[in-house]
Parts: sequence; structure tokens; C-alpha cells
Amino acid sequence: MSERAEATAETNSQIVELRQYTLHPGARETLIELFDREFVETQEDVGMRVIGQFRELGDPNRFVWFRGFADMPARAEGLEAFYGGPVWKKHRDAANATMIDSDDVLLLRPARPTSGFPLASHDRPAPGATDIPKGIVLTTTYHLDGPADEFCDYFERALKPILIGTSAQLVAYYVSETSPNNFPALPVREGENVFVSVSCFPDRAAFEYHRAALAQSRNWRREEKALALRVKGDPGVLKLSPTARSQLRG
Repeated sequence: MSERAEATAETNSQIVELRQYTLHPGARETLIELFDREFVETQEDVGMRVIGQFRELGDPNRFVWFRGFADMPARAEGLEAFYGGPVWKKHRDAANATMIDSDDVLLLRPARPTSGFPLASHDRPAPGATDIPKGIVLTTTYHLDGPADEFCDYFERALKPILIGTSAQLVAYYVSETSPNNFPALPVREGENVFVSVSCFPDRAAFEYHRAALAQSRNWRREEKALALRVKGDPGVLKLSPTARSQLRG
């Protein structure tokens, strides 16, 4: 890994993609095996950061992952290097054959200077790892009806204490990055105004405890009404199970 790539992988990514792929029935395990084997170190070698890759537990045909970049210029440079490089060219047909749609992508930035993913590259299991982590990663996407900064203030004041009080480990939260997509070959959902929170749980029992505690919380029921006035529609929730080589593991 180059000095620049190593530095990028070891620091919080200032630009993050939340990528959701719809796959052909039965193809998810094929893509995961290929991804974990071929597309982790090869992306990080050109300065990008593979933060985590997941099975979506509510949909057997959905694969979700986070990819990070130091900044927007580094994003363009890294994507050009990887998708123009030999590894993607060798395996792209096999990867693309698993996919129905790969364009559901949100481009994000940390909502606060300290609210990005706090991961280091050495946390990831080595190539060939097969043990699936027990953790659950929960992402919630709020489509905002006002300025992102105002919603972030509200989230930190009213929602964050309740989530932490019901045993959620809130690891990161992001808002939309409004810069134009600087790698048009990979579409993103431009023009959206979102807030994305990411919480981790050590296992499914801990997640179910959190969900039950939240449902019984009077404070949460009260804030649900206030929340509805600040967002458009219901939040988008992804309940994610990390792959064997995911760096973000719950």
C-alpha cells in the first residue's frame, strides 16, 4: 500500500458512499465471496477505504456497503485507478452478473468533525477469513424537510440520548455531500437532503433488547411526533449483518 493510501485508510473518511445493490435471486453469496477476496485490499491500495460490507437481513437479494475517501478529489482519483485497473477489469463481468441495480448510492459527509467512522485498517480480518460476525449494524436514513445542521442539532439534543439510553452504540452520523458527482460512470442519488445514523450491536439479542426498550420508551414516543415534522416520510432502515471481512462489525 502506498504512503498516501495507508494514511487515507487510517483516518476518518471525509466523504463516504452508502451503496445498496439489488442482486439477482441467489447471487448474494457469490458477490460476497468475490468482494471479500478481490475488492478489499485492491481498493485500499489506490487510496480508498472499504469501511464495511453487509448482508441486508430484511432482503436476501440486497448487498450494502460503505466506501470512504479522504475528500472529493481523492474520490475521483481512487475510482479512476480502481475501475481502470487490472483487478476490476478481470472480475467485473462476474461481479456485474450478480447485480440487477447498483445505482442506489448516497454521497455523504460527516455531520460533525467527530461523527465519522472511527476505524483503522488493521481491524479487518485477514484474507480467507470465513467466520461471520455476530454483530448487527443498523443504518437509519432520514429524508429532511429543513436544513441538515438544524436536524443535526435536534438529533444530538433529543434523539441521541434516547438511542444511547436504550443500549445502541452510535458509531457515526452523516449528512448529504452536495458536491457534484465527480465520477459520472458511477451514478449517485444527487439532489437529496438526508441524515444517516449508524448504530452497532454486539449480537441479535442486544439489537432486540434495544428495539424493545425503544418501543417502551415514553421519551421516544414523544419524539416520534416531533421527528415526523422534520422529515419527509418514514425513515429508511437497514438491518445489516457484516460479512466475514467487514471492518465495521457491530
